[in-house]
Amino acid sequence: MNNTSTTNSTLQSKKRLMIIVLIISVILFAVKFIAYFLTNSSAILTDAIESIVNIITGAFALYSINYSAKPKDEDHPYGHGKIEFFSSGLEGSMILLAGIAMVFKGAVSFFEPDHLTNVDIGLYMSLFAGTVNLIVGKILIGKGKQHNSHTLIAEGEHLLSDTYSSAAIVVGLIIIFFTKIIWIDYVITVGMGIFIAYTGFKLVRTSIDNLLDKADIAELDKLIETLEKHKKDSWIDMHNLRVVKYGDHLHVDCHVTLPWYFPLEEAHEEVDLIGKLIKEQLGEKIEFFIHADPCVRPLSCGICPMQNCKERKAEFVKRIVWDMKNVLPDRKHRV
Repeated sequence: MNNTSTTNSTLQSKKRLMIIVLIISVILFAVKFIAYFLTNSSAILTDAIESIVNIITGAFALYSINYSAKPKDEDHPYGHGKIEFFSSGLEGSMILLAGIAMVFKGAVSFFEPDHLTNVDIGLYMSLFAGTVNLIVGKILIGKGKQHNSHTLIAEGEHLLSDTYSSAAIVVGLIIIFFTKIIWIDYVITVGMGIFIAYTGFKLVRTSIDNLLDKADIAELDKLIETLEKHKKDSWIDMHNLRVVKYGDHLHVDCHVTLPWYFPLEEAHEEVDLIGKLIKEQLGEKIEFFIHADPCVRPLSCGICPMQNCKERKAEFVKRIVWDMKNVLPDRKHRV
């Protein structure tokens, strides 16, 4: 299967998954509001309100998955993948607002108590909603990591926060059912609101970091480790390595020092070898932009391990081990 077919297959898989999630969100929205009308529980009401957020963010997530798959054009030379970060940021913002609304509703209920009914029915319905969200959330996060999709991961974390909300409601309704202490419902509402608001805040912070091209330490470590493990003697040095995320794609650029006497064609082949190595080891959704620098005699000779170099002007001293500390700065190395 070629790269285009694989990309289309991945896109269709992500779209189908999000459509299923949207349908489930609508069903659970109905279940939670029915549970609220049957019980008059503030905790269930706030959980039901968050289901509205699920539907809105799920719809936008589906749109962002479609948009991010659009090919590069003159206006977007690096593609449209960054909309996934915007999507996860929007989702985080709405979760944050929903959490704040929950805290407010729970606090107000202390002064304007509700009369709870059919607590047992609300318990079963909340348990059902929480179980479904747990299963779907885990699937979304797993698929999101597999496809490097921040939209799927954000949606999965959102559904998991719903699961924790439902779990808190179930515990609270059990206590209320046996003790008849109604104010426990309001405490749960406030606690859920704080937790959900914090979840939303984390999503917003991650989204902003990605939009501002914050370095992904894990990706950089993996990339540098791969280059160090497979580097050739002719790859004398590497510096100014940078990785930028665009949705599920990575754009990598760096400077590689090659022997100054390599013909243009041979230097181009070495650059191609580096790009192929990275794609073989880390996946196809990586673009490598490599600037080839000529070695500088005698400064480069001390770190150049090429044994048969006829142009050597100084003895080889040691090979530079490529790691995070010495590959990222924009300067050539020397002994």
